Amino acid sequence: MNTLNASYAETFLPPIERPRGIVMRLVYAITRRQFGKVLTPLKVFSARLPLDFGLFYAKIGKLDKKLTLPAETILLVRQQVARINICLFCIDIARSFAIKASMNQAKFDALDEYRSSPLFSDAERALLDYVTELTRDRKVDALTFLRLREFYSEREICEVVWLVATEHVYNMTNIGLNIHSDMLCEIGTHSVPLAPR
Repeated sequence: MNTLNASYAETFLPPIERPRGIVMRLVYAITRRQFGKVLTPLKVFSARLPLDFGLFYAKIGKLDKKLTLPAETILLVRQQVARINICLFCIDIARSFAIKASMNQAKFDALDEYRSSPLFSDAERALLDYVTELTRDRKVDALTFLRLREFYSEREICEVVWLVATEHVYNMTNIGLNIHSDMLCEIGTHSVPLAPR
């Protein structure tokens, strides 16, 4: 297969369906049980690298559990970064986590209109403005930061930066290998921007 002619749905590297090593086979079994399938990033990316790389991703998940921000805020930040970067896998998996946690789906669907939607508080608008600028522009205006500071503590702001940075790791892994949605849940057409703003 010529990778230059690969279709939108094909990953640049073929998925490894039968991994080497007992640990990776166990990881496949665990994700199959958790999600009903082995996730594509695991088959395309993690299966080709030493186990320590996969453990790094697991460490991010463990560190996320130490965050003090509410779970919905964490997912809103991750979702907004993934939307701006147009990482369909990350948009899909974040939405599936939100559904499993019985979070307000309308809020996730309205991310495009967060500045005007009554579903978002002033604190969330300040947060999403900050996240959007940091992700899209790779810098943040001082006034945007001051608005964020009105609502969030120094630790919470550092947690937001952590979330943006680690979401970029996930996004670039998937985008770089042409990994798209695993169809864990339905992604509405308004959940994905046509192009970065």
